[in-house]
Amino acid sequence: MQSLSEMANTSRSTIQKVEQGDTGVSMGIYASVLHALGLLGNIREAAALANDLEGQQLALESLPKRVSSKRGSRTMRKTSRY
Repeated sequence: MQSLSEMANTSRSTIQKVEQGDTGVSMGIYASVLHALGLLGNIREAAALANDLEGQQLALESLPKRVSSKRGSRTMRKTSRY
């Protein structure tokens, strides 16, 4: 049986990095591994923002807790009529 690293045309150490979730591995390598596993068709689903619950939570936490208006923005200035 052919090894995953051979099928994905990459090294065993790179496959180990993929398995460990190393952020230094390129998307091309991930695509090669998914292709070798017969899962490349699922890449859109895997990358869909709707499926990234942790990313959504991090994005919500990074939003400002309170929005404040700039001074003077509450009063409307008169503008010339056309």
